[in-house]
Formats: sequence, C-alpha cells, structure tokens
Amino acid sequence: MSSIKTAIIGYGVTAQVMHAPFLVTNKNYEVVVVLERHREESKKLFPAAQVVRTIDELLGQDVELVIITTPNEQHFPQAMACLEGGKHVVLEKPFTVTSSDAQQLVQLAHEKSLVLSPYHNRRYVADFRTVQQLLAQKAVGDVHTYESHFHRYRPQAKPGAWREKDVPGAGVLYDLAPHLFDQVCCLFGLPQAITAQVKAQRPHAVVPDWFDVTFHYTTLNARVTAGMLMRQPGPRMQVHGSTGSFLKWGEDVQEAQLKNGVLPQGDDWGQEPEAQWGRLYIDVDGVAQEQIVSSLPGNFGLYYQELYQTIRNHKPLPVLPEHGYNTIKLIELALQSSTQRCT
Repeated sequence: MSSIKTAIIGYGVTAQVMHAPFLVTNKNYEVVVVLERHREESKKLFPAAQVVRTIDELLGQDVELVIITTPNEQHFPQAMACLEGGKHVVLEKPFTVTSSDAQQLVQLAHEKSLVLSPYHNRRYVADFRTVQQLLAQKAVGDVHTYESHFHRYRPQAKPGAWREKDVPGAGVLYDLAPHLFDQVCCLFGLPQAITAQVKAQRPHAVVPDWFDVTFHYTTLNARVTAGMLMRQPGPRMQVHGSTGSFLKWGEDVQEAQLKNGVLPQGDDWGQEPEAQWGRLYIDVDGVAQEQIVSSLPGNFGLYYQELYQTIRNHKPLPVLPEHGYNTIKLIELALQSSTQRCT
C-alpha cells in the first residue's frame, strides 16, 4: 500500500512538536511540501520536502493530505481552499472560530467525499485512555460526577504569543476547551445543557485565561476547568460513581518528551512513571480498598495510524468533522452562558 503524500501548512511549534514527529516516524506518510512563510525549519526533519511560501503553490503540488497548523482565524479559509482543491484535511484545534464556519467545512467535505478531521489528539493521552477503559469496565459503577482540569501556572504574559492577543479565536477557551470538551463528549455524548463562567483573571490579560464549565446530563455532571494561576494543581481527573472513585494526578508525558526533541519510537513511548498512576477507591466485600491502576500508554501517533486506515482502506474515521463542529458550538454556548449568567 502506497504512502500518503502529505503537505503541512505552517511550521511553528505546534507542527514541529505535535505533528512532524509522528509523520517522520510513520512510513505510511511522506511529507513532500511544507508552507513556511519565511524560514525552512522543516528541512531538519524533512530534507527532501519542497518549501513553498503560498497556499496556491502548495495546492499546485501532487499531495493528497494537507495538515493545517496555522493560527486559529486562518483555519477556515485555508481548509476551504484545500477541500476545494480536492485534498483531505487535518485541521488543528480549534476546528474553526465559529460554528457557522465549521458547518460549512463539514458540508463541503461531505459533498466532495473528502476526509476532514480535527486534530483532537488528547483522545490519545494516558489518563483519558485509562479512564475510557475503566468506564467500559464499570469499575466505579454508574458515573455521577466527572472532573477534568488543565492547571497551569503562567502569571506573566508569554512574549509574542498570538493566543494572548485580542484576535478571533484567542484565549484559553479556544486553546484548551476543545480538548476537554471533546473528551467529555467521547465519554458521555452531547450534554443536555451547560453552565459556564469564562473570565480574564490575570491583570494583563485581554482575552479569557480561565474557564469553569459544567456539562449537564440526566444523572451526571461533567465539569471541566482550565486556568493560568494554578501554582499547585490538584487531581488532573476525577471520576465518581455509584460503587467507587478514580483519581489521577499529573500530565501526560508525551508533550514534554516531544518538546525535548525525543522522537516517538520504542515500546516505552508514552509510558507514565508509576508515581503518576491513578488510584481507584472501591469497597471489596464491605472493606474499603485503594488500588493503584497502571496507566495505558499515551500515543498521539494512534491518530495518524487510524487516519491512514480511513484514507487508504476506507475504515470509519474516529475523529469526525462533526466532532470539531460540536466543540466550537459548545464553546459558543459556554460564552453565552457566561455572559448571560445562565444555564
């Protein structure tokens, strides 16, 4: 089976850390074109790839798949151009800045029978994969409370960061909520309603840098939060059910490894240290027990393995364009809830 001729639009930190390592180590992908406006950083990993400066140049090349990693407000026009050009598209999160733009992309992809997939790579982290397995096993019974958090400590502005500027799609809600919202929907489906608070907490912030959103279901509340002033984070995830609880600390190890230049290779990739494994609290024969649960390994590369099977072998696409639409629509509803102070 032939490899997929692939192009990348944008080669900043996101492309270099979250995409390129999984493409260069996967023989099923051949990166042949990279759009970089000024530099040729991609030559370090893809020396044979052609570097172009415009999207028109890129679309004129013999490529099947385009991966878009540019700033958020560019996602929609660039994805539209690629789909119109007959290319499959992987679109970094957030899918788009508005749900109306997202709906147009979904419709166009279906009309042209092209693959369009948001890069929701946090489905492939150790903690979420482990929670999925525990829920499938009914390890805590019927879930009534779920919490997931991105706790960071960055009291000062990050120099030159466009995500902290007052531009469309900026701020922590568009940056981190797509991951957290998508995880909730994967586990429990679309909510019946949401309640949200979204605000700027740091004195210098000009866009939201904190949110607290609760997804309401019939007998379940799923709460997700993120902020930049959490000096000492609590549990990363909590799941409470009718017969037990599961608590998990620590961040998935992949991002730190990738930022340090480690390529995703070997059987130990994505394996968490035992100190980060979660704790399951249940009763066994009427006696309370605490059990250590070994984490499943994280592997962002599973996304590209599954995508290859969809493009080449027509297997069902796990991360659908509709999932991208859902996260953006939920972000809009969260902003509405926060502004109107209502559910």
